Amino acid sequence: MPLITRTFIKTSLVYFVLALIAGLLTAVARIISLPPVFNRLTPVYFHLLMVGWVTLMIMGVAFWMFPRFTKELPRGHIWLMWAAYGLINAGLILRVIAEPMLGLTAGAMPWGELLAVSALTQWLGGLCFVANVWPRLQER
Repeated sequence: MPLITRTFIKTSLVYFVLALIAGLLTAVARIISLPPVFNRLTPVYFHLLMVGWVTLMIMGVAFWMFPRFTKELPRGHIWLMWAAYGLINAGLILRVIAEPMLGLTAGAMPWGELLAVSALTQWLGGLCFVANVWPRLQER
């Protein structure tokens, strides 16, 4: 199994645990009085679960299992996968920070702009993944 695949899968498992923690904190915040930031973790929970766990798991396994590209580049350009990994994780971390803060601070910092940057970096990461995997799906 390639290093990039193991990295994607291990990172996805970390995000799964973080999603479970965020979900638990969100549920507990509804029952007892916790600081207001915990009431705003629902979008963070869903992003950690769907982007962090599911998407990274799928991308890592797909990179490993999809058909070979060429003998010289059996899995395509590895740098595209590292770029996808970095961009998706950077975007997800930005979202985890900015999402709860967006509703707590009234214009103190540009949290909305950080969310836009987060979405853009995740989108670019997805494009890097598609650019690497697409040629491996052509008919021979």
